[in-house]
Amino acid sequence: MTTPARRGRPRSEGTDGRILRAAHELLTERGYDRFTIDEVAARATVAKTTLYRRWPTKDHLLVALVAKLQDDVEVTDTGDIRHDLTVYLTAVATGLDRMRRVGRDTAGQADRSAGVVAELVSAAARHPDVGDAVRGLFARRNALPLRLLDHARERGALSPGASSEVVFDQLAGALYYRLLITGAPIGAGYVEELVDQVLTGAATTPHPERI
Repeated sequence: MTTPARRGRPRSEGTDGRILRAAHELLTERGYDRFTIDEVAARATVAKTTLYRRWPTKDHLLVALVAKLQDDVEVTDTGDIRHDLTVYLTAVATGLDRMRRVGRDTAGQADRSAGVVAELVSAAARHPDVGDAVRGLFARRNALPLRLLDHARERGALSPGASSEVVFDQLAGALYYRLLITGAPIGAGYVEELVDQVLTGAATTPHPERI
């Protein structure tokens, strides 16, 4: 039986929705460096003061945009932990790859830049309130795959002593390491191999899900 995915709580479907759509369009076109709140306000047809009341800097706005993009990725519990994590993390990897390319002309060449993600990590380190927003975003979102792992352990697919948090840190940490440090590809093939190896290490014995 499939458990429906739980989405994040939208702040407002009206003004906020227009602002975030405009922000996404502008970021895709221009990248981080040429992204401005004033241009987002113009595209969303809202007063700049309206936007600044919600998000005082472009980094705050981009954290909100990333939250929306993450909430668009479903986390589904089918009872097959390998399948569910592979589908979810492949979608995450695809989003990370897309974010490394926004505003950049990379046709026909490998892009080893970390793009917007690196800029937000840097902003989180410089500004405590941005850092709090980033950590809050991931804490809320990561609760969903952590629940998948909890359920898998309850079914016997993982060792009783396996920590859901540590297992997910291994999975997500590997994606961000390749994005931020090595610049190596993070495609579907890598995700499948990563999930298989991490979950094999977290299981005590072969589980029917693998058959």
